[in-house]
Amino acid sequence: MKTIFHVQNLKCGGCARTISNKLSEMNGIKEVIVEKERSSVSFEHQSADDASLVKDTLRQLGYPTLDDENGMFLKAKSFVSCANGKLGL
Repeated sequence: MKTIFHVQNLKCGGCARTISNKLSEMNGIKEVIVEKERSSVSFEHQSADDASLVKDTLRQLGYPTLDDENGMFLKAKSFVSCANGKLGL
């Protein structure tokens, strides 16, 4: 199955790199594509549970989906994730 999530706080290539790297490490997740211009993340997966895990991971990284609350804590987390992506961590 293919799923696309539209996320918040996705601003640059560092953000995109972090998201792509972290999701690609997950079991059962393939073909991760992050489009910063559209603030979207698409991926292939086997089950609804996989998609739910991706959504949770995005939130933990500071990139909640549009239907999630986006408070200051998550915005701050996205800055850290972005910096890690820029540094290649």
